[in-house]
Amino acid sequence: MNPESLSIEQLAGQRLMVGFEGKRFNPDVKFLIRDLRVGAIILFSQNIETPDQVKNLCEAIQEYARANNQPPLIIAIDQEGGQVARLKEPFSVFPGNPAMKDTNDAIFFAETTAAELSKAGINMNLAPVMDVAPRDMTSIMSERAFGHDPEWVSKLGLTVISHLQQHHIMAVAKHFPGIGRTVSDSHIELPSCEYNLSDLKSYDLIPFADSIAQEVAGIMLSHVMYPEIDPKWPAS
Repeated sequence: MNPESLSIEQLAGQRLMVGFEGKRFNPDVKFLIRDLRVGAIILFSQNIETPDQVKNLCEAIQEYARANNQPPLIIAIDQEGGQVARLKEPFSVFPGNPAMKDTNDAIFFAETTAAELSKAGINMNLAPVMDVAPRDMTSIMSERAFGHDPEWVSKLGLTVISHLQQHHIMAVAKHFPGIGRTVSDSHIELPSCEYNLSDLKSYDLIPFADSIAQEVAGIMLSHVMYPEIDPKWPAS
């Protein structure tokens, strides 16, 4: 669908990614699509039951969007492997990014995940994590990051991005500009990262710059304060 053919309401809705409660297509989802004109739906564990249920749900979402003259929706999920994986068995279960030993592991994860997401009707994976977790601190991302070396994180992360997107799953690099050097959970409190822009460019930002150069489909922002850069507002 040509963006020029969309109404102001539809264009505004394309900027929204919204979740909902329940495992079935329901009036709440209809409201999001028909009235709010959202451009994207995110699925969480509360929406997941079985592979067939997820597929039927995604098909119903897209059919309703078409019936309401909406562009095809982005349907997104967090499927990093390890700690953060909304799809459990019988979907493939992976140990997570820290367990990856080489690019072959990254390729296998990305291609397997892409095939399963595509079959289920999901077209965006909110992964990979491109945060760099230092060795010398208890990083909040130590169990989710590829490692402590920015070049290594880029190498594995770009492999995941490439192989997800080659198989028609949009990848999203997260959590820009990097939360590997934070120790608190931004879902609970607002962390503060005491580094300046030069510090970030030499470490945290490297994998994100590489991701952008590789044309990653999306970037997820972090909800973290960087007072050396902006003392008033968080990155989000």
